[in-house]
Amino acid sequence: MNKVLAGAEEAVARISDGATIMMGGFGLCGIPENLITALHRRGTKDLVVISNNAGVDDFGIGILLRSRQVRKMIATYVGENKEFERQFLTSELQVELVPQGTFAERIRAGGAGIGGFFTPTGYGTLVAEGKETRTIDGVRYVLERPLHADFAFVKAWKGDRAGNLVYRKTARNFNPVMATAATITIAEVEQLVEPGEIDPDHVVTPGIFVRHILQGKKYEKRIEKRTIR
Repeated sequence: MNKVLAGAEEAVARISDGATIMMGGFGLCGIPENLITALHRRGTKDLVVISNNAGVDDFGIGILLRSRQVRKMIATYVGENKEFERQFLTSELQVELVPQGTFAERIRAGGAGIGGFFTPTGYGTLVAEGKETRTIDGVRYVLERPLHADFAFVKAWKGDRAGNLVYRKTARNFNPVMATAATITIAEVEQLVEPGEIDPDHVVTPGIFVRHILQGKKYEKRIEKRTIR
């Protein structure tokens, strides 16, 4: 099976309006820049995007929000995106805010086939409204359901033609768990190599989870908020 695509445009051509897409990244670190840009250019709309945050106004998921291609965001943090904040406060955008640890575990559960889990995080708050609660060993918990998606956009440092992926430092973040929790995972990589060129002990995401892989181009790797002395 040939998993290699010519580019991001070919990858997003398969995505229809209304799709649910997981997008890796933490702030602007490790985001699938090429796939997001291609989706923006194609104009695919009514999307449900599952991502830790929504980039900034003019980069990352922010460009999809600005062009009104996103119907709902499932995220942990509004972040530095003023347009995301504006749409949220005016109810133009559906937003489900999830505690960050719960967010990560819901995605992991989706990939692992776990039907749900109990966590004390959020008990007694708005997060727990409408959810099953339980007391275990004197501790109060709330039941959280797994997260799944139609597609996962992940960004890796290096990948081979079989789809095995290696991430680099902080850019690893949510990418590995998202790669397991979608029906179709599309990976963009900085370096595309032949099978056998990656040490098996270094593989983080095995190729069995990756349907398509492509060589990314012209990465900006912006800094969300630069702090200097």
